[in-house]
Amino acid sequence: MIKLFQWIYTIYSALLFIALMLVFGVFIVLPILLSDKGDRISFIFIRFWAGIWSFLSGIHFQIEGREHIDLKRTYIYIFNHRSFIDAPVIPMAIPQVLRALGKKELSKIPFFGWVVGKLAIWVDRTSTESRKESIKKLVNILSQGKSVVVAPEGTRNDSSETLLPFHKGAFRLAVETKIPVLPMAVIGADRIMRRGSILLRPGKVRIYFSEAINPPSPSENAVNQFADKCRGRLEAMILTHE
Repeated sequence: MIKLFQWIYTIYSALLFIALMLVFGVFIVLPILLSDKGDRISFIFIRFWAGIWSFLSGIHFQIEGREHIDLKRTYIYIFNHRSFIDAPVIPMAIPQVLRALGKKELSKIPFFGWVVGKLAIWVDRTSTESRKESIKKLVNILSQGKSVVVAPEGTRNDSSETLLPFHKGAFRLAVETKIPVLPMAVIGADRIMRRGSILLRPGKVRIYFSEAINPPSPSENAVNQFADKCRGRLEAMILTHE
């Protein structure tokens, strides 16, 4: 009986997600098409979409550490990726206009891929050329003073490990551009959608920000050492709050 109610809830939440995306999708995309600075308006509608869907789905957010975010600064945000629920978490938690690095597979989802593609950089993780191209695009975005968000694990963590091994692209980017990395620990998203299941359940997602970590000067081992430092910080945050 519990499983039946969970299926009903999941179908309801999925249909609600689609309906709200159809309602807000045009309002998200149109400002970007009209102006280079239209993304500020787009993010207002993205937060409407994410906030309304989460509220009506019984998903709540507890956000701590926002005092570490200077709205006038540019950051490379990193987070632990354990659930598809991370998608609405990001615009609800981060109070800046930003771009996200996303898997190319998501771009193939009808309408969703078109809408999100206006604010995301798609990357094919299996292609070296695609990864290089995505880094170039991120450099361009950061040069405009806009923050970016990256899941350095590269894919959803379905293991029992706290974090998967980190890809180095975000940290190489930080070292080269001298832009700080700001870790964001997402706790509880994998309880709303458990590993290996498509079923959802209502609940609370807790998000914690730490102080930004400034990159070191370029050197032979700078990127690897910086990646290890950032990974250690994020891992400590997760273990502290879980």
